[in-house]
Amino acid sequence: MIDINKILVPIDFSDYSKNALKYAVEFAINFNSEMYLLNVVEPMMYPSDFSTGEIVIPSPKIDVDFKFEEELKKLAETEISKEVQVSTAIKSGKPFLEIINYASEIDADLIIIATHGHTGVEHLLFGSTAEKVVRKAPCPVLTLRDPFKGFKFKNES
Repeated sequence: MIDINKILVPIDFSDYSKNALKYAVEFAINFNSEMYLLNVVEPMMYPSDFSTGEIVIPSPKIDVDFKFEEELKKLAETEISKEVQVSTAIKSGKPFLEIINYASEIDADLIIIATHGHTGVEHLLFGSTAEKVVRKAPCPVLTLRDPFKGFKFKNES
């Protein structure tokens, strides 16, 4: 028997990640799992000049963390059934690294992550957070690409 006690769902507030959350809720209900929602705020990089390379401009971390924490909690209240225990976290850094580190920290049994479906030049330039998570994660990863075949949300006809 497969035990999935802890499910990590990275959320970037895109429609893709919100739909992946809906999918993950069904997993959590079926496996009686705890859910962990994670948002990663990536520091902004600005080129200073050609001699010193890039510099990191610190964001007003407290305000940003508070805003995203409130958004995560609101999302949890509206999208996650009351029967599912949920925790939220905000991290700062490279998204794929923070997702992997947080999965280890909470001892996640499964990561459910949306892909944005970048292709061609866009994929070459930006890579894929989901792809990097799949390669380095400490647990199985379920990647979801919209639309989800064979899956309808309750509010759809």
